[in-house]
Amino acid sequence: MKILVAEDDQLTRQGLIDIFEDEGYETIAAANGKEALARFVEYEPDVVCLDIMMPDISGYDVCREIRRTHEAVPILFISAKSEEIDKVLGLEMGADDYIVKPFGVKEVVARIRALTRRQAHTQKSTDKRFTIGDLEVIPDELRAHRGKTVIELSLRDVSILRLLAENKGKVLDRDTLFDVCWGLNYMPNSRTLDQHISQLRKRIENDPKHPAIITTVHNAGYRYEG
Repeated sequence: MKILVAEDDQLTRQGLIDIFEDEGYETIAAANGKEALARFVEYEPDVVCLDIMMPDISGYDVCREIRRTHEAVPILFISAKSEEIDKVLGLEMGADDYIVKPFGVKEVVARIRALTRRQAHTQKSTDKRFTIGDLEVIPDELRAHRGKTVIELSLRDVSILRLLAENKGKVLDRDTLFDVCWGLNYMPNSRTLDQHISQLRKRIENDPKHPAIITTVHNAGYRYEG
């Protein structure tokens, strides 16, 4: 799933890109409104993240132009403009949500997951729910269910769990996990993978110290025994 990130401040833009890519999204960067519109036409992103005060063309105008031809694509404004009238104007322009700078990582993650779920419900989805261990994973919701317990997941979490479930009993080495769940262009780093698996275990395992869903095969990779 692709996110267009239009933000003129390089540090903020890179910060947002890092957050979204860590969640498992493919990102497309734009430094101003003109670039944002060109990137939108070229890449047809699934979600658009817009700053408002950008050179050449404002975020408001970018939103208005996108809405002329694409009514359903989710648009998220992230702006330093914090007055209520600014939020109301952004939403009236057609945006789906509005975050005020400075923002927290958890807030951005929660909002982008909500937009992703909302979009999945408006489209015909090809993602099918699956089970792994005692979990039922519902990709469209970015959630897993254990009985009445609901566990929030990222796109990458879902990708990892699906790959393990589809290869039950097989050892998946780090290169395979990186290629499928991070992408072929990602520079492998075993610590990145191990840290992600560790955090995922804390949310999905009944006993993270003795995992039953994602087991480590030393010097080889990870496996779901089934």
